[in-house]
Amino acid sequence: MKKALIICAGGMSSSVIAKKTTEYFASKGVEIELDATSASQGASTIDKDEFDLYLVSPQTKMYYANLKTAADKKNKPIVNIPPQAYVPIPMGIQKLAAVVEENI
Repeated sequence: MKKALIICAGGMSSSVIAKKTTEYFASKGVEIELDATSASQGASTIDKDEFDLYLVSPQTKMYYANLKTAADKKNKPIVNIPPQAYVPIPMGIQKLAAVVEENI
């Protein structure tokens, strides 16, 4: 099972999006699981090296450079989530799933 982590401001909205995207993948028979954490925990979570992909939410893109440095040390991909892929409706979940599949 592949794992991706959404890094967002507080981890609340991203938790909902992570759950819905994981459910979407499961419904398609794809073994990818998403989780979420706050930006304040982002670099330390990346340092634990427990995920295959890191996703930076639109509202925390200003931390991307610092988070990328941490991800590069672990040789893991990190991408900014496009705003249209960061909405908990079916179209947004499908767009986020596509971003994950393209980068994981």
